[in-house]
Amino acid sequence: MVMRRWDPFIELRRMQDNMDYLWRGFVQPSSGNSEMEGWAIPLDVVQEGDNIVVHASLPGVNPSDLNVSIENDVLTIRGQTASDSERQEGNYLMRERHTGSFHRSLRLPDTLNVEKAQTSYDHGVLTVAFPKVEAKQARQLSINVGGGKQIVEGDKAEA
Repeated sequence: MVMRRWDPFIELRRMQDNMDYLWRGFVQPSSGNSEMEGWAIPLDVVQEGDNIVVHASLPGVNPSDLNVSIENDVLTIRGQTASDSERQEGNYLMRERHTGSFHRSLRLPDTLNVEKAQTSYDHGVLTVAFPKVEAKQARQLSINVGGGKQIVEGDKAEA
């Protein structure tokens, strides 16, 4: 067991995540069918070296039906999937695949260079990579110790 400092906001975020999960699973009727309008797509955001990479799961979505934009440091992914309503052979016993329009917005930190963002789409996963702004990348600092000695992290060398 690891002891951690209690953060009340972790509990609030966990509760919000649970509510978001429940809300996404709730099917709202719209114009006589059970398509969910404006469903949110799942995202993974990872740091790879000096880049921040966003992966969006969009299985079965044609890349030409996607719209990716950045405005005021907000990444927005919009699109539409075709409906299966014209191909109905019997009654659905279970339907979990979402159809119709979808969107997802994500506020980006100011440490990213949105002008150099790169996108790719492969096997149903949209990837958007953002390099960090050069001036805001982490850099190693040396520690000056009394007597003119300089300690560099990692090799503990003296200068």
